[in-house]
Amino acid sequence: MFFYSFNYWLFMLPALLLTLIAQFLVNSAYRKWSRRENSHGITGLDAARRILSYADLQDVSIEPSSGRLSDHYDPRTKTLHLSPDIARGQSVASMAIAAHEIGHAMQDQANDFSLRFRSALVPAVNIGSYLGWILIIVGLLLGGILGTNLAWLGVGAFSLGLLFALVTLPLEFNASARGHRLLIDTGLISTKEDDRGVKSVLNAAALTYVAALATAALQLLYYISLVTGSSRRR
Repeated sequence: MFFYSFNYWLFMLPALLLTLIAQFLVNSAYRKWSRRENSHGITGLDAARRILSYADLQDVSIEPSSGRLSDHYDPRTKTLHLSPDIARGQSVASMAIAAHEIGHAMQDQANDFSLRFRSALVPAVNIGSYLGWILIIVGLLLGGILGTNLAWLGVGAFSLGLLFALVTLPLEFNASARGHRLLIDTGLISTKEDDRGVKSVLNAAALTYVAALATAALQLLYYISLVTGSSRRR
């Protein structure tokens, strides 16, 4: 199928390499700092409780989350979900990840427009990622004005994924910055080693969102070139 032609992989190769590098750095940072106990010997769950109390986020509840590194904050229910390794772990990584997710809770408390906009985008992005390629295929096969319009509609549907990635990137950087500051303000970071570990984990995680943005952008460029090239041939 033309979607997976040589040109497709030519477009996507930089994003693929960046994704692999990001995953390597995340796994490497997490593996290293999940073995280093933080200076307070505090679990991720206890760190989360301490930070929530300090930030006066009394309406945020903590619930377990299944799976490895499945930690997230749900603004709809104001719930912080912590995976078993993070909740029970006494590592620097556990502390860093819990603080990052509470950074999102603080964004929610501040009624951050970007956070709410991203949440509102989720259904549209899911539909767009499913229908986009169908509309492009049908449009290119159909041809003519109607086919071209359908194909461009598919490109528009895929562009929602890029918009989502663009909104997500600054939100994640901001959540990390908030989390890091909370760990300092609560005294949970009290040594240079803890600070170095927290920064290493958060910076590595941030790179995955850079890779996601690059992937979305290059994929959209490929689809645009596909539809544009087809239109010129006609």
